[in-house]
Amino acid sequence: MIDNERQIALVRQARAGDPHAFAELYESIYKDLYKTALMRLGNPEDAENVVSDTVLDAYSGLSKLRDESAFRGWIFRILSNKISRIIKEYISTRENEMSGSIEDFSEVVSSKDNSMKNVEDRMLIENAFRVLSEEEKEIVSMTVFGEYDSQEVAEIMKLNRNTVRSKYSRALAKMRAYLS
Repeated sequence: MIDNERQIALVRQARAGDPHAFAELYESIYKDLYKTALMRLGNPEDAENVVSDTVLDAYSGLSKLRDESAFRGWIFRILSNKISRIIKEYISTRENEMSGSIEDFSEVVSSKDNSMKNVEDRMLIENAFRVLSEEEKEIVSMTVFGEYDSQEVAEIMKLNRNTVRSKYSRALAKMRAYLS
């Protein structure tokens, strides 16, 4: 992750037309965007597509970003909105059955030890994640993969910080209950 001063400088350079500056911003955030998309969509191809669309929208809409220091939250908000639209479309056409497999999830929660125990653990975690509401998935994804604190998640999702903390705690409790 790049520091805030570097991010501000890169956003300014990208706005001035420097494609290398935007490429550096992209490199610094791609993995977090992809992990978030994969966890919420459950399909690597869909995750790639939504991240690509997000990056294109961010590049073309960079002039709309008011605060250069908010780039990371801004691009995650774009991603989140796109994922929500995809999920709504999917639910309406396929009766709420998200696709995905253990192999897809293992790309996110990868481990050097490929023992059966780790595969079983990954499957349990994936299933526990699926019991969460879309909003809870978004909060957990941003906290775990995006490494945002509750204040940052609150700003991105336009919620109160205490609401985010409460929803995050409840989401983890749901996952713990599922795993028990």
